[in-house]
Amino acid sequence: MTIYVGNLSYSATEADLRAVFADYGEVKRVVLPTDRETGRMRGFAFVEMNDDAQEDAAITELDGAEWMGRQLRVNKAKPREDNRRGGWGKKPEF
Repeated sequence: MTIYVGNLSYSATEADLRAVFADYGEVKRVVLPTDRETGRMRGFAFVEMNDDAQEDAAITELDGAEWMGRQLRVNKAKPREDNRRGGWGKKPEF
């Protein structure tokens, strides 16, 4: 499972997130997406931990918590949908 962390401060770093989530278990990976054009953080992140029970505990405790002046939104990440723009190559639906 992957955890979605939304409403992040733009100054949050990977090390900051690792430190917060380490209270709930071992963090496997942290991804902080950036804007392609500006290189600026997009205000959300994805965190993977070693154990589902640890992830559940982190979600329960951190969702709605205030951190770095922002109220976090923390939940299970939903699978990415294929939402390419343009529509070329798609068959029309009637």
